[in-house]
Amino acid sequence: MLKRLLVALTFVFFSYSSFSSTVYFSLGANPKRLIPFLAVDSSSGEISSYIFNGLLKLDKNMHIVGDLAKSYEFKENGKILVFHLRRNVFWQDGKPFTAQDVIFTYKLITNPHTPTPYSGNYKIIKKIYAPDNYTVVVEYPYPFRPALYSWMMGIVPKHLLKGVKNIATCEFNRKPIGTGPYILKDWKTSQYVILKAFDRYFVHEPNINKVIYRIIPDPTTALLELKNGNLDMLTLSPLQYKYEFGKKQRKRYKVYFEPSGSYTYLGFNLRLKMFKDVRIRKAICEAINRDEIKKAILFNFGEVADCIYPENSPYFIGKTICHYNPKDALRLLKEAGYTIGNDGWLYNKDGKRFEFTIYTNEGNTERKYAAIMIQQYLRKIGIDVKIRILEWQAFLNFVNERHFDAVILGWQLGADPDQYSIWDSKSDFKGGFNFVGFHDRRVDRLIEEARRTFDNRKAKKLYLEINDLIVHQFPYIFLYYPTAIIAVNKKIKGIKPAKAGIMYNFIDWQY
Repeated sequence: MLKRLLVALTFVFFSYSSFSSTVYFSLGANPKRLIPFLAVDSSSGEISSYIFNGLLKLDKNMHIVGDLAKSYEFKENGKILVFHLRRNVFWQDGKPFTAQDVIFTYKLITNPHTPTPYSGNYKIIKKIYAPDNYTVVVEYPYPFRPALYSWMMGIVPKHLLKGVKNIATCEFNRKPIGTGPYILKDWKTSQYVILKAFDRYFVHEPNINKVIYRIIPDPTTALLELKNGNLDMLTLSPLQYKYEFGKKQRKRYKVYFEPSGSYTYLGFNLRLKMFKDVRIRKAICEAINRDEIKKAILFNFGEVADCIYPENSPYFIGKTICHYNPKDALRLLKEAGYTIGNDGWLYNKDGKRFEFTIYTNEGNTERKYAAIMIQQYLRKIGIDVKIRILEWQAFLNFVNERHFDAVILGWQLGADPDQYSIWDSKSDFKGGFNFVGFHDRRVDRLIEEARRTFDNRKAKKLYLEINDLIVHQFPYIFLYYPTAIIAVNKKIKGIKPAKAGIMYNFIDWQY
């Protein structure tokens, strides 16, 4: 009898341990909207990814595999894409997931009143229909290379959103219901977001029962919380890792180094007269010592290059086309009509001083220091630069409304090399990602051609040509490609680093 009781108690203990574990993570900014195609900032995107699934996803080796779709196939030489959906998938309110949810999501994304930068990949669809509840047929007017990547977008429930008049402001953005591994349990602005494991998740119920995201905009405070054992994972800045992550922390946390899927850049508002001339933009690039920035800010945990693709992309070119050369920068500025006044500042032909403001967001120490260093470099050649650091959502409003001179921002890019949403002229709209206002008919034509090309060799040639045309116009100054430095509590087991990073198998982690 005693033996049976001990066995029962042991079973209860292990069951409680495996299904009641809680981990504490952090967000550097408040999420804004959690509907997948509206979750355009990193905080919103991170939370949304736990709640929703796409039809497809990337596996640990960055290969495309099924998610809500168990399989897919192309027909008619790539013009028709057929998805075979999983059965027994449920929304977090218990309703079954069907093909009608996919059709409904497509209609929402392509609705002209939906403020999403992702609509371009769906508006070209010729026809979409569901012959039954578990099959979706998508017809394209021509073979469309980014098709599979586009269907990684999270699917939303028709039964909850079909009557909504304004998708951008509806309550579902704060109280979402998805098919994903975690349910949003609670969200208190500027304090926390709490996620709870979904016990009917179609893969399996996550081993970690609860994820509590604490919203900590200040990176110094976040590091202090990690040191005090109040966080289980934190992405460290190179400065924090080198000087503030001591022996005590190394005993408690394991550090993972991941190749960057992102880059940080100084982007110009190309609608402004001061930035119209490519010589001016190139001069600004030559006036900035990016190698010095890399050493001072990243401590060499990253690279400098001029490329629109992230460092972990097969299309990445580690070639620098703009070298530090302040003398040549002054030559270019003089060619563009600027002269140095008696006070040491540059003036145009109308007698106006060359001055502008760099905007960036709070909570990112690297961007702040990069802005300060750029300010000093440009003042040396007579350009008066001011810096304005804004709270994340206020910063996004400035960007979306185009109320900026220049910004320091970063792109976290996926495996899809398609550049439509960032660089195509048609992506220059309010809420679109081409907020710098880059327009080039040659680039538009090449992007369109690459989207229709299934020949990998030809596609690679096109992608490299797109890159070459863009970088030589200097709409961005590419500052650095950082290495991700992630500290994780050693008590967490099941982490298996791969090309996709460490989070791809999060539902298998144990604590």
